[in-house]
Amino acid sequence: MCVIYAQANGGFMARATARHILVASKNQCEALKREIEHGADFADLARKHSSCPSGKQGGDLGEFGPGMMVREFDEVVFSAEVNTVQGPVKTQFGYHLLEVTSRRD
Repeated sequence: MCVIYAQANGGFMARATARHILVASKNQCEALKREIEHGADFADLARKHSSCPSGKQGGDLGEFGPGMMVREFDEVVFSAEVNTVQGPVKTQFGYHLLEVTSRRD
C-alpha cells in the first residue's frame, strides 16, 4: 500500500526522519556534540544520556511532517543539512542535539 501525503495546493508534504538527544543543560548538550564530533556514536550517546523515551532506540523519532514537533525542532529539521548533527536546540523540554537522517521536501 502506498500512502501519499498531500498539501492543500496539491503538492507533496515534506516528510523527515530524525534522531535526537534530549538533555537538561546547554553545557551537557555541547559536551555530547563534541564527543560526536570526535567519533562517538550518536545512538550510543542517546541511549546513555537522553531523557526522552526515544533514547532507548538511539534517539530515533521515526518519520514525521511539519507541525508534528515543536516549532524550534521543526525549524531545524526542515532546513538543516541531512546527516549533520545540529544543536544545541532549546525547546520547552530542554536542549536537543538533532540529526536529520532523511528528508523529502
